[in-house]
Amino acid sequence: MSAAANHALEMDEVLAQAVRDAGAHIGAVYLLADDDQVLLMETETGLPAQIVKPWTRVRVSAGVPVSGSVRERRLIWVPDYQELARRFPGAAIALPYPFAAAATPIESNGDVWGSLLLMWPPSHPPELAPHERDTIDHATRRLGDLMRQAARGGRPPRDGDEPRVLAPAWAGVPDVHHALAAAGYLDRLRDSCVGLDLEGRLTFVSARAAGLLGGDLAHKLGEPLWEAAAWLKDPLFADRCRAAAVSQEATSCAVTGPAGRPLHISLHPDPSGISLHITEAAADRPERRQGAPGAGSVGLPRADVFYNLLHLAATLSRALNVQEIVGMVADHVMPVFDVRALAIMVAEGGRLKVVGSHGYDPGVPERFDRLPLTSVAPAQHALRTGEPAFFSDVDELRRMYPGAEARDGMAAWAFLPLRTSDTVAGTCVLAFDEPYLFTDETRASLTAMAGLIAQALDRALLYDAKDRLAHTLQTSLLPRRLPEIDGLDVAARYVPATRGVGIGGDFYDLIRLSDTKAAAIIGDVQGHNVTAAALMGQVRTAIHAYAAAGASPGNVLKLTNRLLMDLDPDLFTSCLLIYFDLRLRTLWAASAGHPPPLLRPPGQPAEVIDVPAGILLGVEGDAEYPTVQVPFPPGAVLALYTDGLVETPGVDLGQAIGELAEHFGRAAGEPLHELSDTLLNHAPHTSQRADDIALLLVEHRAPPG
Repeated sequence: MSAAANHALEMDEVLAQAVRDAGAHIGAVYLLADDDQVLLMETETGLPAQIVKPWTRVRVSAGVPVSGSVRERRLIWVPDYQELARRFPGAAIALPYPFAAAATPIESNGDVWGSLLLMWPPSHPPELAPHERDTIDHATRRLGDLMRQAARGGRPPRDGDEPRVLAPAWAGVPDVHHALAAAGYLDRLRDSCVGLDLEGRLTFVSARAAGLLGGDLAHKLGEPLWEAAAWLKDPLFADRCRAAAVSQEATSCAVTGPAGRPLHISLHPDPSGISLHITEAAADRPERRQGAPGAGSVGLPRADVFYNLLHLAATLSRALNVQEIVGMVADHVMPVFDVRALAIMVAEGGRLKVVGSHGYDPGVPERFDRLPLTSVAPAQHALRTGEPAFFSDVDELRRMYPGAEARDGMAAWAFLPLRTSDTVAGTCVLAFDEPYLFTDETRASLTAMAGLIAQALDRALLYDAKDRLAHTLQTSLLPRRLPEIDGLDVAARYVPATRGVGIGGDFYDLIRLSDTKAAAIIGDVQGHNVTAAALMGQVRTAIHAYAAAGASPGNVLKLTNRLLMDLDPDLFTSCLLIYFDLRLRTLWAASAGHPPPLLRPPGQPAEVIDVPAGILLGVEGDAEYPTVQVPFPPGAVLALYTDGLVETPGVDLGQAIGELAEHFGRAAGEPLHELSDTLLNHAPHTSQRADDIALLLVEHRAPPG
């Protein structure tokens, strides 16, 4: 036997021994991949293949117990499904069955190699027993030693692409005569009994069951049941099989047989397989709905709840602000649970701030806004402790909080902590207008939903903070106000992009050169990030300095271009520079690859000024920028803009500029502040802009008389 095979065999023996000694029914060993960012399942026992597949590769950053044990280098104990939903909501939605689980890092000499996972039925006590902890510690030490030896010998941690699957340990080899006697016993009872292994393959079929299921199943032993009886390829039945295998608790479902007869299937699992007991359901007997809790069992999420939570998880990943989160919860959760209203609160400055709400009458959320975190109230308690609280009616609320009043006019409440990793960021309040019975199923589902909201809220608040920072930076780099120059009226607007980081490189400026002369600048630095904004500030400062020193428009751009080449910012900048001489009623323009300005002379149509387009700033060190001279009489209006005002994918840029000029001409007579709105409303895709827009309007004001 090769060294690698011997290493794998020893690892399998450690896992099997740990499962037996700890009394678990499922076990798995995960090992870190070479990049230490992914955990790969090396070997497992007790899990059906259809459940194993999505879990064979888990990112270390994922919100699941095995990843958490590696990140935090400690044992992660999850005693029940409610705790799983509270701490690992994504895992609870992906595996919506009750169980208890422990995940422990595999370590040796300070190195982490992976994680050991053990799972028990939900009937397990709420704490691990001392002998179970000893078993886990012993197994992880042995696994750590094996991994250290394998690494020292240069053996790969995995010998294949798929995890090894260990057969469940049998208590013993059954006696042949006993097996035949048991089969005869079942046939004489005339009951429909079917035996399956963990993969759903047939291991036993009674004669009665073969007739009821519609086929000669005795000759199909070893085949999956849903292939031997194709009509049983039903998502409901498959879900109950997975639930039985994972939870090791009896469950049931109602199906329609091949002859249209309603059948009731009870599923009774153990670590080696599942026994089915099939009966014909009486037409007048109400069937327990899928996932409803039975005697001694923990409730599972209903199908409508489960799929709405899955949809909510997918949609929340796209939420960029709190109101989007509130809207998504209102769409996917409130109708399912008959929730009347909700509010999301976060801790801020020692108080609980309402950041979003839905369904409350106007003014109600303000009654709870800015209350101290130290207040004795359920929302504050959920935030401080991280524990959810459920009140089925007002009396239950008052028993827990004497003197409490239903100030929102509701009759039942769920106060759910919004937990991210080990931090509770806020509280989600769900309110019901009638008394509401919170079953274990409902509590677990709402807790899982709160975990999803918390993750989305954390992203949204971070996005909002970055967006505020971006806008603050953008505002600080643009002129706070433009100078007042006799003979000129000016209006300037900046509109950020509606997608992305919310910051760009568009800029504008107006410079007083003398009593009768001025300069106008508009430009666009490549990119939409902090680097582009910082470069924009440098370009604007350089142009301002060179223009104030008396350089001509072309020379200003030439000198700025050389400066950028020295700075080597790896970003390019377009720029348009206009000089006005109000005494001569003339303007001079020079361009560094920027869209041309529009001029509307008094009483005439607007026209596009053909400014020679020099090369972009920062591309070529010895570039030249020619200047064009154009009349600028009193009453004329000049429009300078960035490409966000005219660019549309698939539309010719020249055509778009021509249409903007026509629109500009039709707006003759409008004051500049109204004209700026008119031109911005003409911008393409105004509601979802991928680019920011800068607009500068300059009018040569006619002298009095």
